Amino acid sequence: MKLIQSDRLDLHHIEADDLIYIFEKRDDSEVLAGKDFRNPFRVLIDFQGSLASRIPQIQKDPSVNKWFVRWVVLRSTQEIIGATSFHGAPDENGVIEIGLEVESAFQRQGYGKEILQGMWGWVVTEPAIKILRYSVKENNVASIALINSFGFKLTGEQIDENNEVANVYEMSADDYRKRFASR
Repeated sequence: MKLIQSDRLDLHHIEADDLIYIFEKRDDSEVLAGKDFRNPFRVLIDFQGSLASRIPQIQKDPSVNKWFVRWVVLRSTQEIIGATSFHGAPDENGVIEIGLEVESAFQRQGYGKEILQGMWGWVVTEPAIKILRYSVKENNVASIALINSFGFKLTGEQIDENNEVANVYEMSADDYRKRFASR
């Protein structure tokens, strides 16, 4: 998969076999061997986040891994500072939902915005994508401010992967391209 880059970040896709290995072994030393970056914060190792829901999808159909997990690497230090992933392949209506995590020491520094810009900038070039979706718990003020900065509209609620209510924000891929593709 193509490396996605922003001003300060490199978003490295994790291959299906490597993702399964990390999930099962809770270790990334073999996966990172020979790479130019390192994982001092143990992203996806100590807290595996959404891997539990991604791995069964990959085992059923490895081609869906195209949409899945990328390490977020801070280019200046070559350290993994987070991870991002779409929740699955686009649905029959062309809706694709994204999630991300940034280590606490790196939050509120604009990295979340760069991650979303990079991922959405790539995914809106895919013909199947019609709607970008972002869900967030109503008490997550920082994430709500982040999604509002893009101009997404609150469209409803859903039960998230942790069985909690989350607000749903959406924007059409066409609107995203019109607003941000030339930046």
